[in-house]
Amino acid sequence: MTTPAPLWSTNVSTAGQNPVVARLLDEGNLVLLQQQQDGDQVLWQSFDHPTDTVLPNMVRKTGPDYAVRSWKSPDDPAAGDWSYVLESNGSPPQLMLYEGRTKRWRSGPWNGVAWSGVPDIVVVNDSDSTFVWGLRNDPTLIARVYLDPEGILNRAIWQDKDARWNEIFRYPKETCDWYGHCGQNGNCDQNKDAGAFFCSCLPGDGSGGCARKRTGSLSCGRDGGGDGFVKLENAKVPDTTTGRLYAGMDLKNCEQECLRNCSCTAYASSNLTSGIGCIVLYGDLMDTRVFAGGGQDVYVRVNAAELAIFDVLDIFAATKDFSLASKLGQGGFGTVYKGVLSSGQEIAVKRLSKTSRQGIREFKNEVRLVSKLQHKNLARLFGCCIHGEDKMLIYEYLSNTSLDLFIFDKRRSSLLDWMRRFEIIIGIARGLLYLHQDSRLKIIHRDLKASNVLLDAAMNPKISDFGMARLFGEDQIEANTNRIVGTYGYMSPEYAMEGLYSTKSDVFSFGVLTLEIVSSRRSNQCYQESPSLSLIGHVWELWREGRALEIVDPSTMGESCSIDQIMRCIQIGLLCVQESPSDRPTMSNVVFMLGNETTLPSPGKPAFILQRKHDDANSVATNVTGSSTDPSTNQMSITTLVAR
Repeated sequence: MTTPAPLWSTNVSTAGQNPVVARLLDEGNLVLLQQQQDGDQVLWQSFDHPTDTVLPNMVRKTGPDYAVRSWKSPDDPAAGDWSYVLESNGSPPQLMLYEGRTKRWRSGPWNGVAWSGVPDIVVVNDSDSTFVWGLRNDPTLIARVYLDPEGILNRAIWQDKDARWNEIFRYPKETCDWYGHCGQNGNCDQNKDAGAFFCSCLPGDGSGGCARKRTGSLSCGRDGGGDGFVKLENAKVPDTTTGRLYAGMDLKNCEQECLRNCSCTAYASSNLTSGIGCIVLYGDLMDTRVFAGGGQDVYVRVNAAELAIFDVLDIFAATKDFSLASKLGQGGFGTVYKGVLSSGQEIAVKRLSKTSRQGIREFKNEVRLVSKLQHKNLARLFGCCIHGEDKMLIYEYLSNTSLDLFIFDKRRSSLLDWMRRFEIIIGIARGLLYLHQDSRLKIIHRDLKASNVLLDAAMNPKISDFGMARLFGEDQIEANTNRIVGTYGYMSPEYAMEGLYSTKSDVFSFGVLTLEIVSSRRSNQCYQESPSLSLIGHVWELWREGRALEIVDPSTMGESCSIDQIMRCIQIGLLCVQESPSDRPTMSNVVFMLGNETTLPSPGKPAFILQRKHDDANSVATNVTGSSTDPSTNQMSITTLVAR
């Protein structure tokens, strides 16, 4: 008689004579137990050897030895081509679907609540290396998750009434689910057109297959050189196989960690419950998608030059359709509105005039230019919006609006004591110095004036409105234009008369602005004492007569007022408005003179002593209160570089 061959075995041997029993537990786990003095010892359990099925409360372990494998066919339980594996490798665990050795689907990393790429499944963390599947432990329900021979993960609940399994969901179920559908650095999206899917490049990626910008485009160093991050909402976190988990780090510190590493391209939270723990991703980002609901925030690193392009519908909603109540002010280049994004962030939207001659290409170049500037005394540009002929700039919102609304208003000017005015003067000087010398670019503003200096909640000044700014080469000294742009009263004589502009043109404007801040008087204002003189001419006349303090706004003359400091600012202002550019100080000299008590040179004769009369009909700008302001000429310049 032939000995029967075993059809199946646990392949477990036992030691000792203690009895061994097999027990099928209520949760469906078949357990082989050996009785011991200190309790039953588990020799083997079916939950450690899954086939194609996962049951509620089944603890998953990482590694291929614990893979869920499909059957070859519905009638053949032999191992098929498909397998699901829980992988970790030091990074946050994620489920992988393989066809042979090829990745076909990925759950996204575990984030403390769910798999970021499976919004239908919520699971409960059991330990650092094991996870409990998201099948509700309800004794009235009989449920399972199984991998079918076609490589689809199904969740089903038994229906007694119909005596059949009712499928609740299946993965992969749609185009964006398949691994790497949009390639490296691509994003698969379905939000904008329900039922349809399309691929786009992640922020910071260029054309040509979403190629990640390489050498020289992402900055390295302690602060990332001005790089930033664009938040991708409701996203499946990219493949974390080559990522790193920082279990004790919050998102703020995670951002800094990413900026310090040249290879870091994104980061995300690894624990949405506590907010502590983050994932840092390196190199190309693979298998990213967004959901209509679910997912989590992923922060994608972008170069300082890569700016957000806002959706026009979001801007209309933020500004309440550009309502009159949202209007902050108006200038030669357009109107500024306050807006509130859906995230709650306040913004200032500059809607450029449709009569502007600036084309789309020039507009984008200007936006990229400004986006590279990072300084506490420059208004921060968040992005732009282009919709047909509409071109909009999206800036940070500064609650105290512009400087002119304070110094030229009798009631508000009293809110600025001398120390506050002095700090504003220093802040403007530092911002200009950054533009001329300290930034990676050399920029001439060309339209510095009180209405283009914004004040934040703490009254810190921020230079804004770079619509007329021009980029200079590192060794370039001067340029020439045949179309003059800017504001009369702030223009240097060589620019207004010959079209020549340089850093010394901005120095001239700074000198005029300094005298305005000290006196609370407009540069083109007429004076009863000297009706034919401009502000520059009036101050010069008083200076020569030793009566310069008479120009000072009386509201600043309080206990904290320093007469020496005021006189120093008047003298620096006059030095900056001298007729010859070569006689004017550089902004580095100005910052030094403002911060020290060294003896200053005597100023020479300034330019534009006499008052320039101009037709009110040419004034195209009004401020919030409706009073006239100095207009900026709304023209696009044609620039010729002049070597010197």
